[in-house]
Amino acid sequence: MTSLDADLSAFLDQRPGGEATLELLVPGARCAACMAKIERGVEATPGVARARLNLTTHKLSVVFKSAGDPARVIAALDDLGYQATLFDPAEAKKAEDKEGRRLTLALGVAGFGAGNVMMFTVPVWAGLFGQELDASTRTVMYWFAALVAAPCALYAGMPFFQSAWASLKRGKANMDVPISIGVILTLIVSFSETLQGGRHAYFDAAVTLLFLLLIGRWLDHRLRSTAQSAARDLLALQAPVARRLDDAGIEHAVPVADVTPGDLLAIAPGERAPVDGQVEAGTSSLDNAVITGETLAATVGPGSSISAGALNLEGRLVIRAAARSQDSSLAAIARLMEAGAQSKSAYVRLADRAASIYVPVVHTLALVTFVGGWLLGLGPREALLRAAAVLIITCPCALGLAVPAVQIAASGRLFRKGVLVKSGAALERLAEVDHVVFDKTGVLTEGRPTLLEGSPQVLAAAAPLARASRHPLAKALARAAGAGPVANEVKETAGQGVEGLIDGRPARLGRASFLGVEQASASETELWFAFEGEPPARLTFADTPRADAAQALAALKARGLTVEILSGDVAAAVGRTAEAVGAATWQAGMTPIGKAAAIDALKAAGRKTLMVGDGFNDAAALAKAHASMAPGAAVDASQNAADLVFNGEGLMAVVDAIDVARAAKRRALENFAFSATYNLVAAPAAMLGLINPFVAALAMSGSSLVVTLNALRMTWAARR
Repeated sequence: MTSLDADLSAFLDQRPGGEATLELLVPGARCAACMAKIERGVEATPGVARARLNLTTHKLSVVFKSAGDPARVIAALDDLGYQATLFDPAEAKKAEDKEGRRLTLALGVAGFGAGNVMMFTVPVWAGLFGQELDASTRTVMYWFAALVAAPCALYAGMPFFQSAWASLKRGKANMDVPISIGVILTLIVSFSETLQGGRHAYFDAAVTLLFLLLIGRWLDHRLRSTAQSAARDLLALQAPVARRLDDAGIEHAVPVADVTPGDLLAIAPGERAPVDGQVEAGTSSLDNAVITGETLAATVGPGSSISAGALNLEGRLVIRAAARSQDSSLAAIARLMEAGAQSKSAYVRLADRAASIYVPVVHTLALVTFVGGWLLGLGPREALLRAAAVLIITCPCALGLAVPAVQIAASGRLFRKGVLVKSGAALERLAEVDHVVFDKTGVLTEGRPTLLEGSPQVLAAAAPLARASRHPLAKALARAAGAGPVANEVKETAGQGVEGLIDGRPARLGRASFLGVEQASASETELWFAFEGEPPARLTFADTPRADAAQALAALKARGLTVEILSGDVAAAVGRTAEAVGAATWQAGMTPIGKAAAIDALKAAGRKTLMVGDGFNDAAALAKAHASMAPGAAVDASQNAADLVFNGEGLMAVVDAIDVARAAKRRALENFAFSATYNLVAAPAAMLGLINPFVAALAMSGSSLVVTLNALRMTWAARR
């Protein structure tokens, strides 16, 4: 555990506005109730603005106000019964592997016990069907059952016992407390019954309960490990070693974590870029598929930007590092995935509230069952058995797993389809949409328009400004011109154009209105370029619809959705694209403010809109929409504003995301309905003595398995 006397200020990550963040590893957190308790406890600590626990990685992100003491957070977690250390991805992986081995071993022992104890209890239970054993033989069978079940139950129950004891020592009670009490009570009653030569002992119930509980916990661990490994797989594409150049130009291999902004790094052909940077020397082609989903190799030269994970295909490059490895593009994508597991949806918050009231309610029910049964004439043994059955059968594991299991399975399924989910709430909102709005350029079209008309002199003159912009038309112009210098003091205005200095001369590239060109309307997609004080020149482009755009829009309509295009392009180009893809409703010449206003108007009309966009001019609309998606090649502003990011060249990812979101909603509601029905039936039955501890163990563990397997149906469906 981290010492409270240690100075943790060096581990704070300062943010603009005076806030600071601290990342801690809390390996003992296991369920929705743990998450709620930890977040509430930490947020109550003086100086803490907010806290978010990621059950997938066990990482607790704490945001401090201007004056916060990290040691107080450690102390608060200790008071809650959770040990915490500074978050280290390597240590987190070790802790995850250790937990997996521990659960696997406990599961094996419980399975051995559950299987072998039946050799001795089945003959006893067979007496229920007219093959009664005599008292002495029955007692011998129970002692043999105890020899098998008791040590197996005590070992296999250690994950629950240790968690419960750590909580009770601090005057708290988590969901492992009633499980532990139920198992221990069942063993005590069973030993008492055996010593007295009684007819009913439940050694098989204790070990079978743990076996089934551990199956659910192991499946949950595997689900979370699978979701977490996807982010690790991305980060594995980042080169572990960088070749840093010293002042003499000599290469030195250094860990990528040691690279700082401003370092000069060499990238040989066949190597991946270790960090984001800008090319200082050399020309080459890059494979950016893992970053943007673009399959076309990008030509780079001095002044070009390069992202971590990009594969150098041809010549040697020298780049100047622009960010640390943890701030790279690949790391940002991994954080998008992590955010999907960390954020909580309305369904998860509902489950959290239900789970938070579970412990006092179920303990009260068990106490009422024991006292009431005794007062109504039952013996202490029978009353105690009924109370144990209540504790066992009402465990809210199914409720705690109902939504997280679905979200993890849905996010994993979408990741395999090339869609990154940034929040569980996004899946809920996506399932509710009834109208889809598309940007045109780069979304419905390939985003790689080709230059149709423009003199070679204008092309060469405008290229330095074009190379400084990520707008699809500027990129097309830059491709046509080839590698070359980049303009200085560049400033881009969303939806209008880019301006800067070319050889010291002010120049502009963009819309006609951006250059002050009087124009009633344009019939082609175009850019205008001019040096200050000189007449502007026109360049025209054509863009091809994505291969599956018409198919995707048809599929959306088949699902009862309406579609619309909002584009900043000219009417003629938008109209041609709309006709080609089958969109009857479209608007052209839209500014960023106009797109956002259109989304607001749809919202006011009661529509729940999905916005799909990729440019600076789409960011505001993406943020305002009910749900939003952006392609992997989108600018950072759009990716940050979007709820989901999809890679690749196809638009069917949008259809797939909606299908999975709707399926996830159905699974979550099914799990809620099942959990509620189960508890409404099971609790009264146990209180009335209709269910003994053995049947309670089967029922409760079975309920957890039902919701987990129901969530896994999404994964199995994807593999068929």
